[in-house]
Amino acid sequence: MESISSTIGFLPGSFTGSRDDIVGRIMLIWAQLKAPFVVPFLRILMYVCLVMSIMLFTEKVYMAMVTLFIKLTGRKTEKRYKWEPFKDDVELGHSVYPLVLVQVPMFNEKEVYQLSIGAACGLSWPSDRIVIQVLDDSTDPLVKGLVEMECQRWAAKGVNIHYQVRDNRNGYKAGALKEGLKHRYANECEYVAIFDADFQPEPDFLWHTIPYLHHNSELGLVQARWKFVNSDECLMTRMQEMSLDYHFKVEQESGSSGYAFFGFNGTAGVWRMAALNEAGGWKDRTTVEDMDLAVKNELPSNFKALRYQQHRWSCGPANLFRKMVFEILTNKKVPLRKRIYVIYSFFFVRKIVAHIVTFVFYCVVIPASVMNVMSLHRTKATFIGLFEAGRVNEWVVTEKHGDASKAKAATKQLLMLEISVGCFLVVCACYDLAFGKYRYYIYLYIQAIAFFIMGFGYVGAQVPNS
Repeated sequence: MESISSTIGFLPGSFTGSRDDIVGRIMLIWAQLKAPFVVPFLRILMYVCLVMSIMLFTEKVYMAMVTLFIKLTGRKTEKRYKWEPFKDDVELGHSVYPLVLVQVPMFNEKEVYQLSIGAACGLSWPSDRIVIQVLDDSTDPLVKGLVEMECQRWAAKGVNIHYQVRDNRNGYKAGALKEGLKHRYANECEYVAIFDADFQPEPDFLWHTIPYLHHNSELGLVQARWKFVNSDECLMTRMQEMSLDYHFKVEQESGSSGYAFFGFNGTAGVWRMAALNEAGGWKDRTTVEDMDLAVKNELPSNFKALRYQQHRWSCGPANLFRKMVFEILTNKKVPLRKRIYVIYSFFFVRKIVAHIVTFVFYCVVIPASVMNVMSLHRTKATFIGLFEAGRVNEWVVTEKHGDASKAKAATKQLLMLEISVGCFLVVCACYDLAFGKYRYYIYLYIQAIAFFIMGFGYVGAQVPNS
């Protein structure tokens, strides 16, 4: 109370007088408020961030040790699970091959629909044992017409392809996948493969994946690793490629090799239909519905598209954690060790702590690295998912360029949130430059520059005019 009273005593009756007097009084008020209020708050914040950093570091070390163990012992996927190629049977013919459904969900995919449908129809599998299902949620009549004509073109070639539309977009992608499984021909299939519109599987994809499910009845899912057709397009795509390679080769591998939970990435995977049905089918309550194989994919090459993608990937898991945590805890069919793993490691540390501590610690407490600009949006999206705020179920399809040489030049757009954080960091840097003793302003200026670069749209692909 003495601090507050003494602070009030420094307030002038009216802000009259010279500029130096007003500045001096403001600085005096700030000095009185800083010690009892600001410093304790920052100290608590620092300790919380340190605890979260230790949790994240421990999780990274654990995953690294598991991955190193797999590497040193040679415990590859084909050694952990039985894998044998299918053999032709003269008497039974193609009936020895399981019936496979291939789902390709789409939404206004004008740039890549031909490549995606062509890749799905080009999968090598007995023609009478595969069904292609194009799930078109496009709202653009022109795009919808182009996709339908492309399906008709492949059907004329003898491909068993079905073009499916619906009169709403309830549940977004998960809703489309769920609706697609209601058809009779879909229920007759034993396995279902899913490819987003920007994925181009190799023709032998099914020959590599289906045998794992066919010869291992305890397996319900085969998730393929992603590769990227535009990873060399710009610095942003190269950084994303490194991050996603780590996700597949370390995070996913550590979960799979330990026979623990690991997330389906929503595409480039094959499900056993019985396992999918037993799990309750596709849920549209969040915006995430979702082995060392490769499927080609296109990365977002501009910051706006990356922001929307990262919002969905951060908000969805946080919201799913909020809705499923008690369901997981009370599930007696799953061993306690695996329940703890999925709640603590998979959800809490990797999907919540990792996003929050990156921004709060490195951009507020000790700003340091350029990529923390994206952590601002991951942190915001994580809180939106946890508290089910306004944009929790927002689904914005990641922008694709397809053939970049034919695309129009992207127009620059000011991102006011990034610019605002950049201004905040500049003010802090100037204050430290004038009154600080430890030269933190060096790091603050560098971080501010990074936010301004993103805010003014100077990062991402510069696509030429057609």
